[in-house]
Amino acid sequence: MLAVSAILLPALRLFGAEPVSLPDTIVKIKPAIVAVGTYQKTRRPPAVFLGTGFVVGNGHYIVTNAHVVAVKIDSEKRESIAVFAGEGELADMREATKAAEDFDHDLALLEISGPPLPALVLGNSDRVREGETYAFTGFPIGMVLGLHPVTHRGIISAITPIVIPQLSTRQLGTAVLKRLTTPYNVFQLDATAYPGNSGSPLYDPATGQVIGILNKVFVQESKESLLQKPSGISYAIPINYLRALLKKAGVVP
Repeated sequence: MLAVSAILLPALRLFGAEPVSLPDTIVKIKPAIVAVGTYQKTRRPPAVFLGTGFVVGNGHYIVTNAHVVAVKIDSEKRESIAVFAGEGELADMREATKAAEDFDHDLALLEISGPPLPALVLGNSDRVREGETYAFTGFPIGMVLGLHPVTHRGIISAITPIVIPQLSTRQLGTAVLKRLTTPYNVFQLDATAYPGNSGSPLYDPATGQVIGILNKVFVQESKESLLQKPSGISYAIPINYLRALLKKAGVVP
């Protein structure tokens, strides 16, 4: 798996009050979708893709999954976490730092410098109902397809606890045991996603409001076979857990 002069203004909000069609929403969503990875100038290739992210707050904060940025950075060789904004050859690389993390809900908040990027509006995940249709935009196979965001759509198949029953006690690790004692609900989707979609925003096709964050794909056989045999079952973290993290980090009051 570039620069504009600084503007001392709040991040651009992408949507007004009027609902629009999904094609119109995608056009407005895409400027806020970023690739997340690492960058090292002397490495070949210098950029390594890890997942997807999206812009929130004042335009200087990026949301993604904690597992996307759970990598050891080689600072001695000037490697850094990087965010790639824009599309195709017009992409702008920004160095990023971790601002906050919530490992229990697989959430990470990154901070970037430079001009603010367009930010997405967060919805209320408590109002989501099974059977409703939502879309998500990200980079399903990383940079194999180039830096061009891809959109998928599906319904909320179930609102279900994140814990998946284990086949035996040998599979009950510390993380699983913790979830058994403190389970929480996630959105199960009937949409096909891939590992590169981790961190993609799940949003209302009409309003663009984000109600979840893609974080997991059900794998039928092995991770290597996922491209040939996608399961069509994906999971997303409700956005209200992100709201709590943003408040704790001081990004929102």
